[in-house]
Amino acid sequence: MIKVLASNFGATIQDLGRTGFGSIGVPTSGTMDRYSSQLANLLLNNDKNAAVLEITFGGCKLLFETECTICITGADFSAKVDDKSIALNTVQHLKKNAILSFGKRIYGTRTYIAVKKGFQTEIILGSRSLYKGITSENVIRRGMYLPVHSNQLVVNRTFTSVKVNPLHFNSEIIECHKGPEFEFLSETQKKALLSTYFTISSNNNRMGYQLEELIKNDLASMLTSAVLQGTIQLTPSGKLIVLMRDCQVTGGYPRVLQLTENAINRLAQKTTGSNIQFVIKIKK
Repeated sequence: MIKVLASNFGATIQDLGRTGFGSIGVPTSGTMDRYSSQLANLLLNNDKNAAVLEITFGGCKLLFETECTICITGADFSAKVDDKSIALNTVQHLKKNAILSFGKRIYGTRTYIAVKKGFQTEIILGSRSLYKGITSENVIRRGMYLPVHSNQLVVNRTFTSVKVNPLHFNSEIIECHKGPEFEFLSETQKKALLSTYFTISSNNNRMGYQLEELIKNDLASMLTSAVLQGTIQLTPSGKLIVLMRDCQVTGGYPRVLQLTENAINRLAQKTTGSNIQFVIKIKK
């Protein structure tokens, strides 16, 4: 078991989400930055869908009550084991009673901790992803115990590290495709949409990111339609909302852009005050 000594508002267990339940209104959920979470599982030779601990802005402290093999990827919040710094993107073997903590932010927003064979929390509708109203808990809290597989031994120890492309964390370019209602925009609106450097507002979470700058909206109202992770909606007030992993399955605002999967992952590592620019991805 792993005991949570300290947590924050953004710590949650996630895998790649629950699919096939949109017809009954269940969001897919899953890790915000799938690139980083799958990298952690890959380095541990886990199934890519193994559940990981997603931590937003560090702030967590974990007590490993059993020996455990882990890998930390994503944002760098100066991870330490028993007050000794450890590297990201490498396999680490922690002894019994080791304490993992986080400190100063170096880059990124979301950190991922994978354990050998994944966290063994409850499976609901085919997924371990926490979501309010679906699972018994929606966030990780102080005092909770996180179950892990009893066999944490790694037969072939490796000291290989992976170098992650820094653009994943610091690029302002967010690639997307044209949304279903993109062509309803005027040329002026299209130009503004693709030339403005937008600022992420303080209203951002796993459900969606609202942007500060406005796009004048004179489009007619539309019927509620299907939306996806990465759909960008234009509200009547001209505000843009980028739907993220915990988004609803339908919406009534024009869907002007659709982020690529890689763009969702990059956006998940940005936060309040970050600037982004949308670029239409050219089909090859």
